[in-house]
Parts: sequence; structure tokens; C-alpha cells
Amino acid sequence: MSQKPIVPYWHLWTGDDGISRQDLCSITEFDLQSMKPPADPQWIGKKASGQMTTMITVQPVGWVGTWHENPKPQWIVPLTGRWFVEAMDGSRVEMGPGEFSFGGDQNCREVDGRRGHRSGTIGDVPAVLMVVQYDDIPAPPPCKGV
Repeated sequence: MSQKPIVPYWHLWTGDDGISRQDLCSITEFDLQSMKPPADPQWIGKKASGQMTTMITVQPVGWVGTWHENPKPQWIVPLTGRWFVEAMDGSRVEMGPGEFSFGGDQNCREVDGRRGHRSGTIGDVPAVLMVVQYDDIPAPPPCKGV
């Protein structure tokens, strides 16, 4: 039997001071089970059930968005291309396929015209992203660098 996986992701969150920041976190809660018997067991992570909205977005080459908060807590998964996310604390994370982030920077305060984060494409191809927004499910708490 293989060891439980550790899956890293970036978490954009709002601190008590109203400033957005990013930490590298890990998903570690997995159970080895069949998705539906008789399928062979695989590592299955914690499930979230409820109202969610899933969409695909395409950021054109050279696109850089203005400062804003994520509209709802959401997972963002790059499918093709590369993109960046810059938080109010100055941290900037670049991601591509195989990497993903959680956008939980709601309720930031505005500082020098910045609120939440800004993001944009990197390179000479569009960034295609899958976004899964939580409509009525509590967001996971920030790991704060754990």
C-alpha cells in the first residue's frame, strides 16, 4: 500500500488586519477507498457537497486584471498556460497546469487603491482556468503557512 499523498496548493486569504496574503498549504486528508465498487481503491480527499458553480475562464495573452476580491470562495485550477496571483502583502505566485489555488480573499480592506488581489497571464499563450465556486459551503480555513 502506498503512503497517503500530500497535495500542495496556494491559499489566498484575508488576515485579521484586512490584508490579503498567500501561503503554500497541503491537502493531507485522504482515505484509500473505491470511488464506486468494484473499481479499485484510490486516494480520495475530503469531499464538499452542496451548491457549487463550475466554469472555465480564458485569460488572453497579456491580460492583467485590476485589484479585486474573489467573488466567492473558489478553487482555481490552471488547465493550460500560466498565470499569476499577487496579494496585497506583495506576495506573487505563478502557476501552471498541475498547480492550483484557493481564492478566499473576501472582506479585505482597501489600501492605496488595492483590495484583494490582482492576477494575469504569463507568457505567449492564454491561461485557461477551471474555477469551482462555493455557493453555500463554508470555505476551508487558511493554513497560514502550515
